[in-house]
Amino acid sequence: MSEVFEGYERQYCELSANLSRHCTAASALDGEQKKQKLSDIKAGLDDADTLIRKMDLEARSLQPSMKAALLAKLREYKTDLNNLKSEVKRVTTSSNVSLTARDDLLESGRVDTLAVSNDQKGRLLMSTERLNQSSDRIKEGRKTMLETEELGVSILQDLHQQRQSLLHAHTTLHGVDDNISKSKKILSAMSRRMSRNKWIVGSLMIALVLAIIIILYFKLTH
Repeated sequence: MSEVFEGYERQYCELSANLSRHCTAASALDGEQKKQKLSDIKAGLDDADTLIRKMDLEARSLQPSMKAALLAKLREYKTDLNNLKSEVKRVTTSSNVSLTARDDLLESGRVDTLAVSNDQKGRLLMSTERLNQSSDRIKEGRKTMLETEELGVSILQDLHQQRQSLLHAHTTLHGVDDNISKSKKILSAMSRRMSRNKWIVGSLMIALVLAIIIILYFKLTH
């Protein structure tokens, strides 16, 4: 999963949980305090809309195998955000009801408040669960990243050792080449000496044959 998407998801879950708590608190307020609380909640809804758009852009930029699952999750977050907006709208509308009408509807309002509170608790639990799941996925991603980093370090060490071995082999081959060159020079020198010796021996043999022929000639003539 995209780490960027997970970051946006974690921020949204935290923001959604906070907005749910603020809506519950705003329901119990009156006057200026309620207006200020609702103003803060609407600003939070704008931030939530921004996070939804960022998650949508990030999900659509990924591969199809990952995009489908992320878009499905995104639809759940959009539904959750719409529920929050409806709740804020309900709280805002209720702030405009007159005190007399609110007293008349107090009994039924208690039932509505209880139902809304239960709904908000459900959303809060769902947001908390999603936040925990996101944290677990981030931990698993970090663990995988550390394992990959360790594997990379091990591979680099192996490559370094292989490079040293290749350099050593190259140095050894260079020494062998030097020895072969020296051997060629020695063999060339020996070959030249053998050729020179052959000429000397041949000359001596010719001189010896001539000497024998001269000696025989003088013996035969005298």
